[in-house]
Amino acid sequence: MSMLGIGWLIAEAAVEAPEEGGFAASILESNLVNLLIVIGLLVYFGRGFLGKILSERRSDIEAALKDAEDRRQKAAAALAGEQQKLAQAQQEAVRIRSGAEARAVAVTASLLADAEVEVQRMREGLSQDLNAERDRAIADLRQRVSTLALQKAESELPSRMTDELQTNMINHSIAMIGGAS
Repeated sequence: MSMLGIGWLIAEAAVEAPEEGGFAASILESNLVNLLIVIGLLVYFGRGFLGKILSERRSDIEAALKDAEDRRQKAAAALAGEQQKLAQAQQEAVRIRSGAEARAVAVTASLLADAEVEVQRMREGLSQDLNAERDRAIADLRQRVSTLALQKAESELPSRMTDELQTNMINHSIAMIGGAS
């Protein structure tokens, strides 16, 4: 028996009920019967309609979940790719830093070696300059001593030179010239 048939049976019973129990019982029973009929009709006719709405809602939710899962997977793949790029960039930074440090050490060593060569060259130049200056000073002193000795000899020669000394010097010079020939 269908729901519609059950509803008519209940309605017939409600129509006969006022004769037995009076007006108050028939109102309560008729409202109950009407309510059962409405609920039955809603269940019978609404099941397909509500089922369709719920089915569509369920498929929409499933599609949204699938879309969210796809986006999550794409985001996870993108994150993994970016993390790999970051790791590569960090490795490259370490390689560049170590290369720069090695170049800095090499340049420092080169500069120190060049500075040492320059210091040595400056020492040699200074030593040569000092030797040349010393030689000039010695030559200058010899020249002065010679000049002073000649001046003193010239100034004292007339007072020390006697005729006898002059004769002895001439004879000695002649002897040296004659002995040398």
